[in-house]
Amino acid sequence: MNTSSDEARPTPNAAPGLPAYASQPEPGSRPKRRKHLIDPAAPRLVDSAVAAERSLTRVQRWVASSLAVTTILHMSVGLVLAAMFVPEDRLDSQIGLNVIAAAFGVMAVAAALVIRGRKLLSPWLLLGILPGIAGLWLTLG
Repeated sequence: MNTSSDEARPTPNAAPGLPAYASQPEPGSRPKRRKHLIDPAAPRLVDSAVAAERSLTRVQRWVASSLAVTTILHMSVGLVLAAMFVPEDRLDSQIGLNVIAAAFGVMAVAAALVIRGRKLLSPWLLLGILPGIAGLWLTLG
């Protein structure tokens, strides 16, 4: 056998014009890969799965808080409407229903803050008294 003809034969991985050993990676080392290409040996499934879970949780919290606020504010508006239909000689009932409407408004904002994982004591709670104030303006004004 002629060993010189075996060395001269190019291998599939050899670059043209270079000996076969020049383009072969060293044993135990990984070839340098380009950063913009996907590495099938090391997929990034963990990062994208965590990001997807974080995004899904975020959307679920937004949806749940929106539903809670909408539902509780409907109750608050219903109390304001009830105060509007109370006879005018029952001023105490009108004011009482509007105060309860304001309390439900504050509960709606508090529910949204708790669902979204925010601090319960927040200036946003002042937004909850708006249904009661609007109800007082509508019933007494």
